[in-house]
Amino acid sequence: MIRSLFSIVLLLMPLAAIAAETPKEELLWPADHAANQGDEPRTVDSPEWTERVTKSPTLTYFMPDKEKRNGAAIVICPGGGYSGLAMEKEGREVAEWCRAHGIVGVVLRYRCGGGKNQQPVPLDDVQQAIRTVRAQAKDLGVDPAKIGVCGFSAGGHLASTAATMFDDGDAKSTDPIAQQSSRPDFAVLVYPVITLVGEAAHRGSRNNLLGPDASEELAAEWSTDQRITDKTPPTFLVHASDDGGVLPKNSILFYEALLANKVPAEMHIYEVGGHGFGMFRDKRPADLWPNELEAWLKARKIVD
Repeated sequence: MIRSLFSIVLLLMPLAAIAAETPKEELLWPADHAANQGDEPRTVDSPEWTERVTKSPTLTYFMPDKEKRNGAAIVICPGGGYSGLAMEKEGREVAEWCRAHGIVGVVLRYRCGGGKNQQPVPLDDVQQAIRTVRAQAKDLGVDPAKIGVCGFSAGGHLASTAATMFDDGDAKSTDPIAQQSSRPDFAVLVYPVITLVGEAAHRGSRNNLLGPDASEELAAEWSTDQRITDKTPPTFLVHASDDGGVLPKNSILFYEALLANKVPAEMHIYEVGGHGFGMFRDKRPADLWPNELEAWLKARKIVD
């Protein structure tokens, strides 16, 4: 009952308070939810950003000016090996790019760090984020059929779980957020962790997500290339050949599975870029991938 009332209040909240100039951070879950009683995920860059976040999972909205909004929204999952969160480079900067392109950018601060924050806890958070944005679509000026998810590195794995492990929502629930589908309408995966088995697995992410003693069967279950169906949303992938942190085989596995299931897909693998290049970090070809993303979003009529 408390959660339902919280959700209704959230939906009725005047989103004029989410000004274009000042990103607005809100709790992802109701205030009395157990998610808000946990340990603080470590922020791995930008002390300034750290000062603006709470110990709880949150959504931070970056709103374009009303005349620039094109009806799309993207839930952004920063990376950090499921240990911490690169909230600036793979969160705020991405949301600012979205805002500049008329897209509502929503940065998700999700629970991680292993222990009690192993799966399915991060998946619960990203699903709740997508449901929340969809429930608020009208007030946000967003088309509920144009809500995507974007993730980097381990955040890319989380985004890929959202794209492959979703449900239609609970139509009988009195909670307007729980009624919503958790399926993203498109996915953007940037140097993502995909497989948790074999030589291409990112062991740090696997250990933090599943525990150091996880079985190969459990690791295969959370390897998202093995969860793709024809219901998986269209996906855009970015990687670099010289990525020594998360091998490009991860993106290739996901891309091949998308093609096998006839899911629209586009992949860009650059010769040079390494790992963690974020958005527009330098002048290498890999740093210009957002231009390719913009073209893909336009071609799919997600943005004008």
